[in-house]
Amino acid sequence: MSNHKIALVTDSTCDLPQALREQYAIDVLPLTVVWGDEQLRDGVDISPEAFYQRLVRDPVYPTTSQPTPQDFLNVYESAERQGAQEIVVLTISSAMSGTYESAKLAAPIIGIPVHVVDSKSNSMGLGWQILAAARTREAGGDAAAMIAAADAARKTMVYIIALDTLEYLHKGGRIGGASAFIGTLLNFKPQVTVDHETGLVGAGRRSRTRQKALLALYDDFFAQLDTRKPMHIAVLHNAALPEAEALAARVKVEFAPRELIISIVSPVLGVHTGPRAVALVGYTEDDEL
Repeated sequence: MSNHKIALVTDSTCDLPQALREQYAIDVLPLTVVWGDEQLRDGVDISPEAFYQRLVRDPVYPTTSQPTPQDFLNVYESAERQGAQEIVVLTISSAMSGTYESAKLAAPIIGIPVHVVDSKSNSMGLGWQILAAARTREAGGDAAAMIAAADAARKTMVYIIALDTLEYLHKGGRIGGASAFIGTLLNFKPQVTVDHETGLVGAGRRSRTRQKALLALYDDFFAQLDTRKPMHIAVLHNAALPEAEALAARVKVEFAPRELIISIVSPVLGVHTGPRAVALVGYTEDDEL
Protein backbone atom coordinates (compact mmCIF):
# COMPACT_ATOMS: atom_id res chain seq x y z
CA MET A 1 0.00 0.00 0.00
CA SER A 2 1.25 3.46 -0.93
CA ASN A 3 2.03 6.23 1.56
CA HIS A 4 1.72 8.92 -1.13
CA LYS A 5 -0.71 11.78 -0.58
CA ILE A 6 -2.33 10.68 -3.85
CA ALA A 7 -2.93 6.93 -3.93
CA LEU A 8 -2.89 5.21 -7.33
CA VAL A 9 -5.21 2.23 -7.74
CA THR A 10 -5.80 -0.13 -10.66
CA ASP A 11 -6.99 -3.67 -11.36
CA SER A 12 -5.17 -6.89 -12.11
CA THR A 13 -5.77 -6.75 -15.85
CA CYS A 14 -3.04 -4.07 -16.09
CA ASP A 15 -0.30 -6.73 -16.56
CA LEU A 16 2.34 -4.48 -15.01
CA PRO A 17 5.36 -6.50 -13.89
CA GLN A 18 5.52 -6.81 -10.10
CA ALA A 19 8.73 -4.81 -9.87
CA LEU A 20 7.06 -1.76 -11.42
CA ARG A 21 4.01 -2.10 -9.17
CA GLU A 22 6.32 -1.99 -6.17
CA GLN A 23 8.62 0.72 -7.50
CA TYR A 24 5.74 3.13 -8.08
CA ALA A 25 3.54 2.05 -5.13
CA ILE A 26 0.59 1.05 -7.30
CA ASP A 27 -2.30 -0.69 -5.53
CA VAL A 28 -3.69 -3.53 -7.67
CA LEU A 29 -7.16 -4.97 -7.01
CA PRO A 30 -7.61 -8.50 -8.42
CA LEU A 31 -10.47 -9.59 -10.61
CA THR A 32 -11.63 -13.19 -10.22
CA VAL A 33 -11.40 -16.30 -12.37
CA VAL A 34 -14.39 -18.56 -11.76
CA TRP A 35 -13.46 -22.17 -12.54
CA GLY A 36 -16.28 -24.52 -11.73
CA ASP A 37 -16.80 -24.14 -7.97
CA GLU A 38 -13.50 -22.29 -7.49
CA GLN A 39 -13.18 -18.53 -7.09
CA LEU A 40 -9.56 -17.66 -7.90
CA ARG A 41 -8.26 -14.14 -7.42
CA ASP A 42 -6.28 -13.10 -10.49
CA GLY A 43 -2.56 -13.27 -9.75
CA VAL A 44 -3.16 -14.08 -6.07
CA ASP A 45 -4.75 -17.52 -5.95
CA ILE A 46 -3.55 -18.52 -9.40
CA SER A 47 -0.48 -17.36 -11.32
CA PRO A 48 -0.56 -16.71 -15.06
CA GLU A 49 1.79 -19.63 -15.67
CA ALA A 50 -0.39 -22.07 -13.73
CA PHE A 51 -3.51 -20.68 -15.37
CA TYR A 52 -2.34 -21.30 -18.95
CA GLN A 53 -1.17 -24.81 -18.11
CA ARG A 54 -4.60 -25.63 -16.72
CA LEU A 55 -6.50 -23.84 -19.49
CA VAL A 56 -5.32 -26.25 -22.18
CA ARG A 57 -6.10 -29.41 -20.20
CA ASP A 58 -9.15 -28.63 -18.06
CA PRO A 59 -12.43 -29.46 -19.85
CA VAL A 60 -14.26 -26.90 -17.70
CA TYR A 61 -14.30 -23.46 -19.33
CA PRO A 62 -13.52 -20.68 -16.82
CA THR A 63 -15.35 -17.38 -16.59
CA THR A 64 -14.48 -14.11 -14.89
CA SER A 65 -16.04 -11.70 -12.42
CA GLN A 66 -15.31 -8.09 -11.54
CA PRO A 67 -14.49 -6.64 -8.12
CA THR A 68 -17.49 -5.40 -6.14
CA PRO A 69 -17.94 -1.81 -5.00
CA GLN A 70 -17.12 -3.08 -1.48
CA ASP A 71 -13.80 -4.45 -2.78
CA PHE A 72 -12.91 -1.00 -4.08
CA LEU A 73 -14.15 0.68 -0.91
CA ASN A 74 -11.84 -1.55 1.13
CA VAL A 75 -8.87 -0.40 -0.96
CA TYR A 76 -9.94 3.25 -0.74
CA GLU A 77 -10.30 3.07 3.05
CA SER A 78 -6.93 1.38 3.38
CA ALA A 79 -5.32 4.13 1.28
CA GLU A 80 -6.91 6.79 3.47
CA ARG A 81 -5.63 5.09 6.61
CA GLN A 82 -2.16 5.13 5.06
CA GLY A 83 -2.37 8.90 4.72
CA ALA A 84 -3.76 9.39 1.20
CA GLN A 85 -5.69 12.63 0.78
CA GLU A 86 -6.84 11.81 -2.74
CA ILE A 87 -7.13 8.71 -4.94
CA VAL A 88 -6.71 8.22 -8.68
CA VAL A 89 -8.17 4.98 -10.08
CA LEU A 90 -7.61 3.63 -13.59
CA THR A 91 -9.57 0.55 -14.65
CA ILE A 92 -10.00 -1.85 -17.52
CA SER A 93 -12.25 -0.52 -20.30
CA SER A 94 -15.86 -0.11 -19.23
CA ALA A 95 -16.83 -1.67 -22.58
CA MET A 96 -15.08 -4.89 -21.51
CA SER A 97 -15.92 -5.14 -17.80
CA GLY A 98 -18.10 -3.72 -15.03
CA THR A 99 -14.98 -3.00 -12.98
CA TYR A 100 -15.16 0.72 -13.80
CA GLU A 101 -18.74 0.92 -12.51
CA SER A 102 -17.78 -0.83 -9.27
CA ALA A 103 -14.97 1.66 -8.74
CA LYS A 104 -17.34 4.57 -9.43
CA LEU A 105 -20.03 3.30 -7.08
CA ALA A 106 -17.56 3.09 -4.19
CA ALA A 107 -16.06 6.55 -4.78
CA PRO A 108 -18.69 8.79 -3.10
CA ILE A 109 -18.78 6.66 0.06
CA ILE A 110 -15.34 7.65 1.25
CA GLY A 111 -14.51 11.10 2.64
CA ILE A 112 -11.62 11.97 0.30
CA PRO A 113 -11.77 12.76 -3.43
CA VAL A 114 -11.65 9.70 -5.68
CA HIS A 115 -11.09 10.17 -9.43
CA VAL A 116 -12.10 7.09 -11.45
CA VAL A 117 -10.79 6.91 -15.02
CA ASP A 118 -11.89 4.51 -17.76
CA SER A 119 -8.67 3.50 -19.53
CA LYS A 120 -10.61 2.23 -22.55
CA SER A 121 -8.07 -0.58 -22.67
CA ASN A 122 -6.67 -3.54 -20.78
CA SER A 123 -3.35 -5.29 -20.20
CA MET A 124 -0.42 -2.94 -20.81
CA GLY A 125 -2.77 -0.62 -22.69
CA LEU A 126 -3.96 0.10 -19.16
CA GLY A 127 -0.54 -0.47 -17.62
CA TRP A 128 1.18 2.22 -19.69
CA GLN A 129 -1.45 4.73 -18.62
CA ILE A 130 -0.89 3.83 -14.98
CA LEU A 131 2.87 4.22 -15.36
CA ALA A 132 2.41 7.63 -17.00
CA ALA A 133 0.24 8.70 -14.06
CA ALA A 134 2.68 7.25 -11.51
CA ARG A 135 5.68 8.97 -13.06
CA THR A 136 3.81 12.27 -13.08
CA ARG A 137 3.08 11.78 -9.37
CA GLU A 138 6.77 11.08 -8.75
CA ALA A 139 7.61 14.35 -10.49
CA GLY A 140 5.29 16.24 -8.13
CA GLY A 141 2.19 16.37 -10.30
CA ASP A 142 -1.28 16.58 -8.78
CA ALA A 143 -4.24 14.31 -9.53
CA ALA A 144 -5.29 16.37 -12.56
CA ALA A 145 -1.76 16.15 -14.01
CA MET A 146 -1.67 12.40 -13.39
CA ILE A 147 -4.97 11.90 -15.22
CA ALA A 148 -3.81 14.14 -18.07
CA ALA A 149 -0.61 12.11 -18.44
CA ALA A 150 -2.59 8.87 -18.62
CA ASP A 151 -4.92 10.38 -21.21
CA ALA A 152 -2.02 11.59 -23.33
CA ALA A 153 -0.58 8.07 -23.37
CA ARG A 154 -3.97 6.61 -24.31
CA LYS A 155 -4.36 8.95 -27.26
CA THR A 156 -1.25 7.63 -29.02
CA MET A 157 -1.71 4.02 -27.88
CA VAL A 158 -1.54 1.21 -30.44
CA TYR A 159 -2.59 -2.27 -29.30
CA ILE A 160 -2.72 -5.32 -31.55
CA ILE A 161 -3.12 -8.95 -30.50
CA ALA A 162 -2.29 -12.00 -32.58
CA LEU A 163 -4.55 -14.77 -31.33
CA ASP A 164 -3.77 -18.41 -31.85
CA THR A 165 -7.52 -19.03 -31.94
CA LEU A 166 -10.70 -16.95 -31.68
CA GLU A 167 -12.40 -19.72 -29.72
CA TYR A 168 -11.91 -18.18 -26.27
CA LEU A 169 -12.95 -14.65 -27.28
CA HIS A 170 -16.11 -16.15 -28.76
CA LYS A 171 -16.87 -18.31 -25.71
CA GLY A 172 -16.31 -15.44 -23.33
CA GLY A 173 -18.70 -13.11 -25.15
CA ARG A 174 -16.03 -10.45 -25.69
CA ILE A 175 -15.99 -10.82 -29.45
CA GLY A 176 -17.13 -7.22 -30.19
CA GLY A 177 -16.14 -6.02 -33.63
CA ALA A 178 -14.12 -9.18 -34.15
CA SER A 179 -17.40 -11.02 -34.88
CA ALA A 180 -16.49 -10.67 -38.57
CA PHE A 181 -14.20 -13.64 -38.01
CA ILE A 182 -16.95 -16.07 -36.97
CA GLY A 183 -17.20 -18.89 -39.47
CA THR A 184 -13.46 -18.87 -40.13
CA LEU A 185 -12.29 -19.90 -36.66
CA LEU A 186 -10.39 -22.95 -37.84
CA ASN A 187 -8.91 -21.50 -40.99
CA PHE A 188 -7.06 -18.41 -39.80
CA LYS A 189 -4.86 -16.97 -37.07
CA PRO A 190 -6.93 -13.86 -36.30
CA GLN A 191 -5.64 -10.48 -35.25
CA VAL A 192 -7.70 -8.24 -32.97
CA THR A 193 -7.22 -4.62 -31.95
CA VAL A 194 -8.34 -2.36 -29.12
CA ASP A 195 -9.94 0.96 -30.08
CA HIS A 196 -8.84 3.50 -27.47
CA GLU A 197 -11.69 5.86 -28.26
CA THR A 198 -14.48 3.31 -27.73
CA GLY A 199 -12.67 0.78 -25.55
CA LEU A 200 -13.96 -2.02 -27.77
CA VAL A 201 -12.26 -4.95 -29.47
CA GLY A 202 -12.15 -4.87 -33.26
CA ALA A 203 -11.02 -7.15 -36.06
CA GLY A 204 -7.58 -6.89 -37.62
CA ARG A 205 -5.76 -8.82 -40.29
CA ARG A 206 -6.22 -12.56 -40.80
CA SER A 207 -3.24 -14.83 -41.41
CA ARG A 208 -3.13 -18.46 -42.50
CA THR A 209 -0.18 -19.50 -40.35
CA ARG A 210 1.19 -18.51 -36.96
CA GLN A 211 4.47 -17.34 -38.46
CA LYS A 212 2.64 -15.03 -40.85
CA ALA A 213 0.42 -13.81 -38.00
CA LEU A 214 3.42 -12.76 -35.91
CA LEU A 215 5.02 -11.01 -38.87
CA ALA A 216 1.75 -9.20 -39.58
CA LEU A 217 1.49 -8.20 -35.92
CA TYR A 218 4.92 -6.57 -36.08
CA ASP A 219 4.35 -4.83 -39.40
CA ASP A 220 0.88 -3.51 -38.56
CA PHE A 221 1.89 -2.27 -35.11
CA PHE A 222 4.83 -0.20 -36.33
CA ALA A 223 2.85 1.06 -39.31
CA GLN A 224 0.47 2.72 -36.82
CA LEU A 225 2.99 3.95 -34.21
CA ASP A 226 4.93 7.16 -34.86
CA THR A 227 8.44 5.71 -34.72
CA ARG A 228 10.02 9.18 -35.00
CA LYS A 229 9.09 9.86 -31.37
CA PRO A 230 10.25 8.22 -28.12
CA MET A 231 8.40 4.91 -27.79
CA HIS A 232 7.24 2.85 -24.81
CA ILE A 233 6.49 -0.69 -26.00
CA ALA A 234 5.34 -3.87 -24.29
CA VAL A 235 5.44 -7.37 -25.76
CA LEU A 236 2.70 -9.47 -24.16
CA HIS A 237 2.21 -13.21 -24.29
CA ASN A 238 -0.15 -15.92 -23.09
CA ALA A 239 2.51 -18.48 -22.10
CA ALA A 240 4.46 -17.95 -25.34
CA LEU A 241 7.63 -16.51 -23.84
CA PRO A 242 10.17 -17.64 -26.49
CA GLU A 243 8.18 -15.94 -29.26
CA ALA A 244 7.70 -12.83 -27.11
CA GLU A 245 11.44 -12.65 -26.41
CA ALA A 246 12.26 -13.03 -30.10
CA LEU A 247 9.80 -10.26 -30.94
CA ALA A 248 11.24 -8.00 -28.23
CA ALA A 249 14.78 -8.60 -29.49
CA ARG A 250 13.74 -7.52 -32.98
CA VAL A 251 11.98 -4.43 -31.62
CA LYS A 252 15.09 -3.45 -29.65
CA VAL A 253 17.43 -3.81 -32.61
CA GLU A 254 15.24 -2.14 -35.22
CA PHE A 255 13.56 0.64 -33.21
CA ALA A 256 15.48 1.09 -29.91
CA PRO A 257 12.42 2.21 -27.91
CA ARG A 258 12.87 4.34 -24.80
CA GLU A 259 11.26 1.57 -22.77
CA LEU A 260 10.64 -2.09 -23.60
CA ILE A 261 8.75 -4.52 -21.36
CA ILE A 262 7.92 -8.21 -21.73
CA SER A 263 4.96 -9.35 -19.64
CA ILE A 264 2.69 -12.38 -19.37
CA VAL A 265 -1.03 -11.70 -19.71
CA SER A 266 -3.20 -12.03 -16.61
CA PRO A 267 -5.51 -15.04 -16.15
CA VAL A 268 -8.65 -12.87 -16.34
CA LEU A 269 -7.66 -11.66 -19.81
CA GLY A 270 -6.34 -15.09 -20.80
CA VAL A 271 -9.81 -16.53 -20.28
CA HIS A 272 -10.88 -14.52 -23.34
CA THR A 273 -7.74 -14.53 -25.49
CA GLY A 274 -6.69 -18.14 -24.95
CA PRO A 275 -3.26 -19.78 -24.93
CA ARG A 276 -0.33 -18.69 -27.11
CA ALA A 277 -1.61 -15.22 -27.98
CA VAL A 278 1.09 -12.58 -28.52
CA ALA A 279 0.53 -8.82 -28.52
CA LEU A 280 2.27 -5.51 -29.01
CA VAL A 281 1.05 -2.42 -27.19
CA GLY A 282 2.75 0.92 -26.92
CA TYR A 283 2.54 4.68 -27.08
CA THR A 284 4.74 7.62 -28.01
CA GLU A 285 5.80 10.77 -26.17
CA ASP A 286 5.23 14.14 -27.82
CA ASP A 287 8.70 15.48 -27.10
CA GLU A 288 12.09 14.28 -26.01
CA LEU A 289 12.53 14.56 -22.25
